Amino acid sequence: MKEFILGIGRLLPCLALLLACQTVPVTGRRGLMLVSVAQEREMGEKSYRETLAKSKLSTDEKAVAMVRRVGKKLADASGRSDFGWEFNLIVEDKTINAWCLPGGKVAVYTGLLPVAKDEAGLAVVMGHEIAHALARHGAERMSQEMVAQSGAAVLSVALAKQAPQSQDLYQRAYATGVGVGALLPFSRAHESEADHIGLMLMAKAGYDPDAAVNFWRRMSTATGGSGGGLQKYLSTHPSNGDRIRQIQAWVPEARAAAGVQ
Repeated sequence: MKEFILGIGRLLPCLALLLACQTVPVTGRRGLMLVSVAQEREMGEKSYRETLAKSKLSTDEKAVAMVRRVGKKLADASGRSDFGWEFNLIVEDKTINAWCLPGGKVAVYTGLLPVAKDEAGLAVVMGHEIAHALARHGAERMSQEMVAQSGAAVLSVALAKQAPQSQDLYQRAYATGVGVGALLPFSRAHESEADHIGLMLMAKAGYDPDAAVNFWRRMSTATGGSGGGLQKYLSTHPSNGDRIRQIQAWVPEARAAAGVQ
């Protein structure tokens, strides 16, 4: 019975993939997509405005200009003139991060700048975040969760006549099978895919892709190492060591894509 239940969690995403798929740029991977572009961008625009309204935006003209200069180069390299690109710098010195919402709404935190060090380092992170939007990873993640929730509802009906203890056991087994067996690995795949697409993007924008290796080494030091074991397995991000090895393998492809030897 347990095997049957866990099988449901694996089968539902496969069935959904047959109904609604899109091809990711650069990698060519086929991804589940149950959320429309219009819905995705509307949510992105709303979230971006809400975040900016409650955040302190930087008035450091030099730093803001660098963020927008790097952003424009990456946006031009993406070829997505249909995006409403925006680039803002948020004052949070302890936050080493950046993000890009659907439609090209980008935010960088001031805490990232010392680790990035220069435009090339900043292009590594911004290219990675823009890649998430280009590949529609947010919409794909939402689609995966929609399928998982549908599976849980089907399971509840199927177990209606079981004893309460059995229902609880099987529901937890299903949640573990779907969570660890499907959703988290897809998240790690998204992160690696964004590294891949972002590397191509920064190279096309005129930045040296080798800068990505150096950046992630600095990030590893800044965040206290790469982690391992169960922590690594359950993480939604690749370890810094794995990430660096993957990027090193992609550098020749990035150089070729940019027409640089």
